[in-house]
Amino acid sequence: MQLSILLLYILARHTDLDILKGDLTFSELLGVIPFADPYAVLQIIATGSIPGKSLIIGGLIILLFYALIGGRVFCSWVCPMNIVTDSASALRRKLKIDQDDKPTRISRKIRYWALGLSLILSLIFGLAAFESISPVSILHRGIIYGFGYGWLVVLAIFLIDLFVLKNGFCGNLCPLGAFYAFISKFSVVRIKHIKEKCNLCMDCRVICPEPHVLPMIGKHDALVLSGECNNCGRCIEVCKDDSMMFSLRTKSVNK
Repeated sequence: MQLSILLLYILARHTDLDILKGDLTFSELLGVIPFADPYAVLQIIATGSIPGKSLIIGGLIILLFYALIGGRVFCSWVCPMNIVTDSASALRRKLKIDQDDKPTRISRKIRYWALGLSLILSLIFGLAAFESISPVSILHRGIIYGFGYGWLVVLAIFLIDLFVLKNGFCGNLCPLGAFYAFISKFSVVRIKHIKEKCNLCMDCRVICPEPHVLPMIGKHDALVLSGECNNCGRCIEVCKDDSMMFSLRTKSVNK
């Protein structure tokens, strides 16, 4: 999915096919419908500036989609950094890093502190703090418009995820992921676990970038309600017993 979205941006940049033009901070669908990163808009507001009408409308469209429907799917299906961190994670498993020793761990709450700090710094310095240094934006714009030294930032994150901390950037450090986790708590699309089909192989927890959202495995039928689940569907792919599936949030949630 990330590659398909990137391709649309690249085509708009280098051809006349303007289906999706711009970048992840601000873009337009078919030259009519604005899309904007609501976190970037929030940082702009924190600076004391008043965003333009298109920026506000685009931010609200994306905000409402993720908050009410898609959940944190930006991180798994849209964000190009996911390709980098997934590659590091796959290589980490192949090299069996941390499988025999106690893995390095830091609090996942750091990303929420980073979220709050970015807004405070935006207020103090009058610029969108995280957006100015965002590896996500650096990678996305680099792919579309060309890299300068930004590739060093991307390489650093790959190496950190590979050798230092599993899913370190997305799972522990990225304030953008924290923002989407925060707003998507009540979204409709969810992962569902069916206890009677589960054989407790725990492959789902091994592959999951946020394994702490799966405490119900083998214990009871449940929807994954945590906003930190990014609805990537990897648990569904690896489950040989079909005990994991996409579902919709209902009144009768967990039992």
